[in-house]
Amino acid sequence: MEIKIIKNKISLAEVKELALNNYGDMVKAVVDIEQKITAIGGEFHADAEKLLLENGSRQEDLWGINIYPDKKSAEFIEYNSLINIRPKAGNRKIDIEIPEIREKIKNIINEIIQL
Repeated sequence: MEIKIIKNKISLAEVKELALNNYGDMVKAVVDIEQKITAIGGEFHADAEKLLLENGSRQEDLWGINIYPDKKSAEFIEYNSLINIRPKAGNRKIDIEIPEIREKIKNIINEIIQL
């Protein structure tokens, strides 16, 4: 399954295409909240995480999400991934519980994906 690192912008149509090639209605993504980039696609969040790490991202800056390109607003992003379990960072579940992190991710995704 293809994974793309997005540093600038990607169209919603491209995100839909990645979703169709992966899970159908959803595509996995990992967001680097410091570099404000994302890796979209792949079977597991860990695959996209690995690709970002190989390209200079830091582990503590990476958070996993799922994108549902056919859904609107609050349902567009699901803040859920095994890579998000980080007790030392204050996140003990697969869902991102830290409001500031969720807000950063939402803003980055809204900037990257052209609706």
